[in-house]
Amino acid sequence: MARDRLAAMRAQRQGGQPSNPASPTGGGYEMSSLQQRDQITNGSGASYGGPAAATATGDPTTDFFNEVSSIRGMIEQLDVNVGRVSDMHARLLNNTDESAMKQSEAVLDELVGETRGLSAQIKNRIADLQKQPVPPGQNAAIRVNQLKLLREKFVEALQNYQRVEQDYRKKYRERVERQFRIVKPDATPEEVKAVVDNDDGQAIFSQALMSSTRYDVGRAAYREVQGRHEEILKIENTLAELAQLFNDMSLLVQQQDDIINQVEIQAGQVETDVEKGLEQTGKAVDSARRARRMRWICFFITLIILAVVAIVVGVVVSQNTRN
Repeated sequence: MARDRLAAMRAQRQGGQPSNPASPTGGGYEMSSLQQRDQITNGSGASYGGPAAATATGDPTTDFFNEVSSIRGMIEQLDVNVGRVSDMHARLLNNTDESAMKQSEAVLDELVGETRGLSAQIKNRIADLQKQPVPPGQNAAIRVNQLKLLREKFVEALQNYQRVEQDYRKKYRERVERQFRIVKPDATPEEVKAVVDNDDGQAIFSQALMSSTRYDVGRAAYREVQGRHEEILKIENTLAELAQLFNDMSLLVQQQDDIINQVEIQAGQVETDVEKGLEQTGKAVDSARRARRMRWICFFITLIILAVVAIVVGVVVSQNTRN
């Protein structure tokens, strides 16, 4: 529906109807924002409409850090999108013209859809990166730390998005309450709550509208309240999606903890093997020293034996000579 409205607006604009970019309705701003978002880049011309993994270089370490850098760029773009969502909510709250509100809604809907897709892509790429095996010789601790930083940065961006949506949900509800009190200034807290929560609020509002002396103003307020309720429902859906993303990221943290435990076990096994190796090396050194000592002892014993034999032979030869 949003795309149909946008197409109609583009056709209308091409048909020659002027639009003041600085007008209070904000139509020019919203259309320019949409055109800017038709090609969102990370500064190097790479569109985030369908991000691909970083180009493989054949070196696992280089590929890993290239992918980390690419995901960081996507998280930065997510922050930019959240800022734009906040701006569009503000414009939508300030718009009272029905046509301008529809334009703002269309831009906001498309921006929220884009942000939803970008968030899902970031989550999936972090998960894929986390599943990659650690090549031999690569420091696993560095990978674990980089992945942890990515997850923290992503969760921080999601929390900011959540705060924005919660803040504007509150503002939309306050706006609904103000509009209802225009029609029924003496409304009870229960009636206000029913209208704000959209819990049989339509009947209450219609009844108040019939008894109001400001029918035209009341009708305009009623139409605005209906639009605000739609925005509140959309925000509720976004908050539910964000809650699911938080759950998914918690699962990734648990999986990463398992990897960390495996790394620690492997590191402990390596340390044990090193200690055993050092022990064996010490024993080998001691054995070599003992063997070398025995060789010297044997050498001296051999010298003594040879000396004794030489003396005996000399004595025998000397006696034979005298005889």
